[in-house]
Amino acid sequence: MTLRLEWSAYFAADVERRVDWYREQAGPEIAEQFVACVRSTLTALCRTPGLGRPRFLDWPELGSMRSFRVERPFHRHLIFYRFDGSRLLAERLIHGARDLPRRLTESPFEE
Repeated sequence: MTLRLEWSAYFAADVERRVDWYREQAGPEIAEQFVACVRSTLTALCRTPGLGRPRFLDWPELGSMRSFRVERPFHRHLIFYRFDGSRLLAERLIHGARDLPRRLTESPFEE
């Protein structure tokens, strides 16, 4: 069974910010490759949502969230998501070296 995919507004903003950065720093081809890797990773998660590991079980506002790495060569970016019986909600896309609990609770629109 494949889950229906939904992007949160925060996830969309995170993707847009990364694509803009790759476009400016590495060129449009790399930005397109990044988007393709994110989409491919999301497709895999929709097929097998249990791939990601549970995260932040001690943080009530982040409970039931999972994370999974974007495909190589962008594997330092993590997709944070939740799923139920019918949908996978992609909530954030954040570089793994960041202060994750803090970044997950901050709005990407305020940076």
